[in-house]
Amino acid sequence: MLQLVPTPIGNIGDISLRAMIALSEADTLLCEDTRVTKKLINILKERYNIVTRENQNFISLHSHNEKSFVEKLEKSFFEQNVVYVSDAGMPGISDPGQILVRYCIDNGVEYDVFPGANALLTAFVASGFIETQMLFFGFLDHKGTSRSVGLQVALHNGYTTILYESPHRLEKLLLELDKEAGQRKLFLAKELTKKFQNYFHGTAKEILKTLNGNFKGEWVVVIEASTAHASSAISQNDILELELPKKIQAKLISKITGENTKACYQRLLEL
Repeated sequence: MLQLVPTPIGNIGDISLRAMIALSEADTLLCEDTRVTKKLINILKERYNIVTRENQNFISLHSHNEKSFVEKLEKSFFEQNVVYVSDAGMPGISDPGQILVRYCIDNGVEYDVFPGANALLTAFVASGFIETQMLFFGFLDHKGTSRSVGLQVALHNGYTTILYESPHRLEKLLLELDKEAGQRKLFLAKELTKKFQNYFHGTAKEILKTLNGNFKGEWVVVIEASTAHASSAISQNDILELELPKKIQAKLISKITGENTKACYQRLLEL
């Protein structure tokens, strides 16, 4: 059997009793980073006195080797107690896990997914934005056209949108948001559940001023839903169904969404 077990995103106290039992009874632990998982288990042993099985097997399973690892799997591998854990949070959310689940479904392997700590939902609730329909984008591409297109889609989809961002690119993201949608309200959550957790509300310009160059930490960025898309009687799909050149379609879509025309045109070319 396979069990996907979420781990704390910061505060060790967020570990569930069910998760501790699964970790202690695992024969094999598939880990995004074996060092991180071993450290977590040692902390649980010291703080909560859990007792693990002898000779537990720790196997590295991360985004770079997940596909090749699963391709070599035999169904018999899951006749033991197998647990997958990412470094922090819910497996499968901007972390490996989904390919493993797909393998289990396709091969009739019993599996279970535990609920638990997750930065995405924690930040969404903490944002206070009342549009409860939301989209999760994870990390935008680092650069190039794909990043520009992704940013436009994140800004103009009509839903509360959530991004993850590294401290090295947070300033870049905020500057992009200020340029493309300077009046849009944002919510930023820093170091969720950790000692230096902090919340920031405001426009990109206001938050940049508040941070004053201090971008250290792990960040979740929540973008308030765009109102133009939601209030338009004509949708993007309506325009795409018209037999019009893509440049004209892009101009019309930009009118109802506020999206940059050039970025919209590039996105349409990639559809």
